[in-house]
Amino acid sequence: MVIRRTEYLNKLIAFREKKLIKIITGIRRCGKSTLLEIYQDWLLENGVKKEQIIAINFEDIDYEELCDYKKLYTYLKERLVQDEMTYIFLDEVQNIENFPKVVDSLFIKKNVDMYITGSNAYMLSSEIATLISGRYVQIEMLPLSFKEYIESTGNMNERGIKYTEYLEASSFPYTLELKGQPEEIRDYLEGIYNTIVVKDIVQRKRITDMMMLKSVLRFVFDNIGNPLSSKKIADTMTSGGRKIDAKTVEKYLESLSESYIIYQAKRYNIKGKQYLKTLEKYYVVDIGLRYMLLGKRQMDMGHILENVIYLELLRRGYDVYVGKVDSFEVDFVAQNNMGTTYFQVALTVREEQTLERELRPLKAIHDHYPKFLLTLDEDPEVQYAGIRRINARDWLLGLTEGNHN
Repeated sequence: MVIRRTEYLNKLIAFREKKLIKIITGIRRCGKSTLLEIYQDWLLENGVKKEQIIAINFEDIDYEELCDYKKLYTYLKERLVQDEMTYIFLDEVQNIENFPKVVDSLFIKKNVDMYITGSNAYMLSSEIATLISGRYVQIEMLPLSFKEYIESTGNMNERGIKYTEYLEASSFPYTLELKGQPEEIRDYLEGIYNTIVVKDIVQRKRITDMMMLKSVLRFVFDNIGNPLSSKKIADTMTSGGRKIDAKTVEKYLESLSESYIIYQAKRYNIKGKQYLKTLEKYYVVDIGLRYMLLGKRQMDMGHILENVIYLELLRRGYDVYVGKVDSFEVDFVAQNNMGTTYFQVALTVREEQTLERELRPLKAIHDHYPKFLLTLDEDPEVQYAGIRRINARDWLLGLTEGNHN
């Protein structure tokens, strides 16, 4: 089953033939290669000839000899079409040493439109970014949104059941093919997890203690939505009998973030309008991965919902922070070029006390930006002093008015 990933496809179409290198990043198996194929089909349907498209996937052994950057450059240069645009697609390009030299040399030629993908933010690390600085646009891809998942089922019915399915069966696109086969899904997710840990982290970062790296990842998965610091993680793990220092934890967290398996949300002081350096929160790229690693024990469904909302805000193009106002915490401060939106997330607020507790941080903010309280309560929308309480699933599906989609 191919999902068209329309919002990402539209971005590629919008940047078509603009003098920029299009870099699509995101965790392994989130659909980057499929997106490139869909886009190539779109180009062919819109008048581009087959010989104008050169596509190489560096995970395909057929192209192994092109892993030498000079051979790759020669191969591509020989295939450029005279006096017409050539579209070049290089998939999983981080497997090529010195790939920026190839990309840069081709980019400066006339009539070249270049698209590259990678599963590791190392690709955009400082030395590479310097070489192609100011010449690229990054499109960050995530696995399927709840909206994409529910569209794959053919209708909008039984949203509650489908939301649970979406969490448990994972948001990686290929898991749709394995629907109703929990064992196969588990094996598939385990494969992704091991590849990321081994290929993208252990080999690249030359990490010697793989077990400790996995322990740190498990700890973060177990504490999504909780304020964490490297020191706090190191202290907790050391007191549990696994000796590790804060510097090593920091290195591991950076590597895990670079491979897009976890995302860090920094804290932001709303009144002082400044970023805070301590106690970030972490969210996981896919809840199915968390289930695979930890089982369903001690599931805090409120934090799981928070995780889903956080990823959706990233999909919608926001920079997302955890807000601090006086002694209160606002779950998300979401900023884009249109301004700021505040979000509080709770599983249910049907008890008066809980409702009051969740509204308090939002009431403490005295600017005029939109404020939302998102819950899974199946109740009609209510407003409290300008704060809109709406159903989180409706918000995820873009069904609420003023949704800032």
